[in-house]
Amino acid sequence: MSKPHVVCIPYPAQGHIKPMLNVAKLLHSKGFHITFVNTEYNHKRLLKSRGPGSLEGLPDFGFETIPDGLPPVDCNATQDIPSLCESTSKTCLAPFRNLLSKLNSSIGIPPVTGIVTDGVMSFTLEAAEELGIPNVLFWTMSACGFLGYVHYANLINKGLAPLKVNLESLRADQSVFGSSGKELDYSIVASAA
Repeated sequence: MSKPHVVCIPYPAQGHIKPMLNVAKLLHSKGFHITFVNTEYNHKRLLKSRGPGSLEGLPDFGFETIPDGLPPVDCNATQDIPSLCESTSKTCLAPFRNLLSKLNSSIGIPPVTGIVTDGVMSFTLEAAEELGIPNVLFWTMSACGFLGYVHYANLINKGLAPLKVNLESLRADQSVFGSSGKELDYSIVASAA
């Protein structure tokens, strides 16, 4: 009997890749064959930072890539998040489906028996359903971040979000200062607006 084979696919940003890699390592330590899927862009960044042989060595823990659908760039930074979200949702299904087919027909690799997907890479659900492979969504963000996503629709329905506030007028208002006299951090408010 062959090992169970799990494909792990994070959203292509560092704060998503690292938690998914930790889950993959945990599953591997429990006897699973792992295929970790990066985008081509992030895979190149990883090889550039860690060295060309850094992803070799374990026959039952492999790395594969799919394109992210964005034009190639030669910088070493996280790509534009809104563009990446749109592109992955529209272009990654076919390459992911092809990768699963390739893995299932590879000699020496057990067939894929499960997928662990970053919660924002939901295109994998369609491929998993087509091939009859169980798929688990893993939310890589903190519990607080997850609750923000869960309740955002409620905040919109109640008219509380997105915030419609002039941050400059708030900063000028003395009531925005804490008892210490230091200005409160409005970076969260600004990013939500």
